[in-house]
Amino acid sequence: MRMGSPVVSSTPEVMGGTPVFPGTRVPVQTLLDYLEAGDTIDDFLAGFPTVTRAHVVAFLERGAALAVTDAA
Repeated sequence: MRMGSPVVSSTPEVMGGTPVFPGTRVPVQTLLDYLEAGDTIDDFLAGFPTVTRAHVVAFLERGAALAVTDAA
């Protein structure tokens, strides 16, 4: 993904405003559900081909950065 690209998109026109991966209709919560269930990123990507590995990595990196910031 390009630097400065949004990691998550949320607009009322797409999935009623549910946070999704940009350019898709795939809710980011779906990735979290997969990971919580013990599935791998590859499992998730196989089920949702409109989401790229770059989307997933950027989302997880952003989440990790926020967690570290909040913990400080």
